[in-house]
Amino acid sequence: MRIIAFGAHPDDCDQKAGGTAAKWAAQGHQVKFVSVTNGDAGHQTEGGGALARRRRAEAQEAARRFGIAEYETLDNHDGQLVPSVDVREQVIRKIRQWKADIVLAPRPNDYHPDHRYTGVLIQDAAYMVVVPNIAPDTPPLRKNPVFLYFQDGFQRPNPFRPDVAVAIDDVLDRKIRALDAHTSQMYEWLPWVAGNLEEVPKDPAARLEWLGKTRSGGPLSDAVREAVRKRYGAKADGVRNAEAFELCEYGRRPQEDELNRLFPF
Repeated sequence: MRIIAFGAHPDDCDQKAGGTAAKWAAQGHQVKFVSVTNGDAGHQTEGGGALARRRRAEAQEAARRFGIAEYETLDNHDGQLVPSVDVREQVIRKIRQWKADIVLAPRPNDYHPDHRYTGVLIQDAAYMVVVPNIAPDTPPLRKNPVFLYFQDGFQRPNPFRPDVAVAIDDVLDRKIRALDAHTSQMYEWLPWVAGNLEEVPKDPAARLEWLGKTRSGGPLSDAVREAVRKRYGAKADGVRNAEAFELCEYGRRPQEDELNRLFPF
């Protein structure tokens, strides 16, 4: 299978689907992450081209640690993303070039405008990837991929619905090590925004332990726990960490047997 995941920033896909991506990659499936912006605004003391280059390098190291095939960062400015036709066609081309079977993205309701508009862009591309006269320089797909949303906690206009949940306890360490590659975010920018920068350890091993505690996702929601039970049956009680996804109405709508083939773990 060929899977492509879109995030607004370098590290978004990693946090939302890194464990699932690692499991796909371990089975030999081709996984690509795409950051729709270059991340050039996400820091308290750095910015511009230097920060974009730093974050691109961090993304490449994260891809290596996940074991995924590619991690591409598009050169759109962080904090200035809009769902224009130009950026939509960038997204359409990436999906087509990857010959994607599965497309992952955020839902279009989120606190961050870049996250929202990434969701809108992927929604707007969902049908257009099969239309030959749109972005005609790239051959259209002959079969619409399955589009799914990352999990989030926002309630309006609709709460997230976990159509599939993937247990990631067996790859959680790999996910944390990959997140550790995003030094500018995990140990600098995000703690600064949260007001706990002084809590970040200096020792690399202590940092990993701290990152595991702060970025593992916390207890499963009731809805995700139920999706885990549906998928894993008697084994569900032992699941502590999971990533969940909601089917988008605009792509191909798989039946349950196909969904199980797409998530073969």
